[in-house]
Amino acid sequence: MKNIIKKAEIKHILYKEEITALLSDSSFDNELFKAADRVREKYVGNEVHLRALIEFSNVCGQNCKYCGLRAGNKKIERYSLAEKIIIGFASKAAGYGYKTAVLQSGESGCYSTDQIVSIIKKIKELGLALTLSIGEKTFEEYKAYKKAGADRYLLRIETTDKNLYKKLHPGMSFENRAECLFNLKKLGYEVGTGCLVGLPEQTLESLADDILFFKKLDADMIGIGPFIPNPDTPLKDEEGGTFNLALKVMAITRLLLPDVNIPATTAMETLNPNGRIIALQSGANVVMPNVTEGDYRRKYELYPGKICVYDEPEKCRGCITSKITSIGRTVSKEQGISRHFEKKKTINK
Repeated sequence: MKNIIKKAEIKHILYKEEITALLSDSSFDNELFKAADRVREKYVGNEVHLRALIEFSNVCGQNCKYCGLRAGNKKIERYSLAEKIIIGFASKAAGYGYKTAVLQSGESGCYSTDQIVSIIKKIKELGLALTLSIGEKTFEEYKAYKKAGADRYLLRIETTDKNLYKKLHPGMSFENRAECLFNLKKLGYEVGTGCLVGLPEQTLESLADDILFFKKLDADMIGIGPFIPNPDTPLKDEEGGTFNLALKVMAITRLLLPDVNIPATTAMETLNPNGRIIALQSGANVVMPNVTEGDYRRKYELYPGKICVYDEPEKCRGCITSKITSIGRTVSKEQGISRHFEKKKTINK
């Protein structure tokens, strides 16, 4: 097992069977996490990039069985923020020192292409890099967002097991979601994806396939988090994922994609009070504090127990900064473009 970890650290290549072996054996977890941390430091440095997360609508037209925002959930209080409120949150985020805003919502048609384009342009005027996480769109829509100034796009695949994908995503197509990711690459976005860990019927082999998919996609950022059952979804009685397995998937991802951006996800801290710090010490280099204000934080309930739902954005900024400096890392003052993305741009020139 130590030889597999060493191979991954030096060559950044593993076979599916080797990834599965690492995921199934907990005897060498510390060695795995330390190797991922060394690779992180070597390839992306000790700076942590903060992303200001704005959850601007919890309306969703999809019915993913694990998600609290699913269209079939009649208990959730729906909202969609007006443009001026979204821009106001982004402006405050810039004032707090953030260099990137992340606009995240359910997958819906609540906003027209023209409305999203207008929001993009106004946020870009604030000097922020902009990540969109608003789901599956057409090539022309993605093109319009890019032309307006959007820099990055996050679209998690969630699982690459096609049978499991079909069971968990009624009315959706794995092939279409994958095509969206490759369309985003064609348009020149920094492309982010990711997976849930601990879904019902998910195997270690399928998690290994997820990691290899990230590599095949040549993604620039990868978000990985544990599945946490929501009581208002069909999967409410499932066991859910574990912090340790999610951490292992993240660490192996770092070993195989050494220069991508990897966030320490909020869901990890929901399962472990020190989850984001542990993740930062196991391969992660990004944190996405929530800058949405008021009761909207509570209403954006992907899963129960979500941290910081009653905190103010300024407090969150100070809190995470203190945690980052406590482990000898620094908060970046740059926009945090993916090193992987920058390298590809240089090669293609």
